[in-house]
Amino acid sequence: MIKLSSIEKQFDGNPVLKNINLTINEGSVTALIGPSGSGKSTLLRCINLLEIPQAGELTIGNEHLSFSGSQRVSRKDIRRICQQTGMVFQNFQLFPHLTVIENIMEGLVTVHKQRPAQARERAEELLKKVGMIHKRDAWPATLSGGQQQRVAIARALAPSPKVLLCDEPTSALDPELSLEVVAVLKDLAKEGMTMLMATHDLRLAANIANHVVFLEAGEIVETGTSRDLFTRAEKPRTKAFISTLTDTLPDSWEI
Repeated sequence: MIKLSSIEKQFDGNPVLKNINLTINEGSVTALIGPSGSGKSTLLRCINLLEIPQAGELTIGNEHLSFSGSQRVSRKDIRRICQQTGMVFQNFQLFPHLTVIENIMEGLVTVHKQRPAQARERAEELLKKVGMIHKRDAWPATLSGGQQQRVAIARALAPSPKVLLCDEPTSALDPELSLEVVAVLKDLAKEGMTMLMATHDLRLAANIANHVVFLEAGEIVETGTSRDLFTRAEKPRTKAFISTLTDTLPDSWEI
């Protein structure tokens, strides 16, 4: 579903992503883990072209794009890649002046040119999926963080993307509210939604992801299944990182 080949990204001459090679299979859930500043969020933003890599190649489904420092990426290229992905942000990013259902309808009507009635039907369908139909006419400011994130997930799913990208989807929530979001993501995983998430929450990664990628200083250090990486990591740096967070892993797992 996604293939990254030799992706490089710099900010002001400082390398943030270095020679990233990664394949994400259709229907899989992949977690990006690593210390702050390791490049997890930047990698997500390069996939949906919120950030443009300086080098490498990106394939999503049947769409392919090559990057070169001397070649500009056109708006048309950005649009065709963005149409393959839905993005869930750490801080929800809901429009405060729109109701819950209007937040979900907005992109369908203005970007995808759907009729309002068609967009409303799709929005109601997704609000039912995330357990928020009873709040369809509420303002975002009246919702809890967990409720706002569930609405944000529904909005990201509205145009039926091939891939759902989640940037720290639970880090702005307390443990109780994060359970609401985890339950929604787990249901999506069971339905076969291809997901790639950057997260500090190892319990989220262990319980939902079937593949984990550990990054540090902009490089992929180690990859593997969630069980293998959390219980039998091979690289010393991966082991050291995970050992500081072992109390977040499922009780049935032993490090």
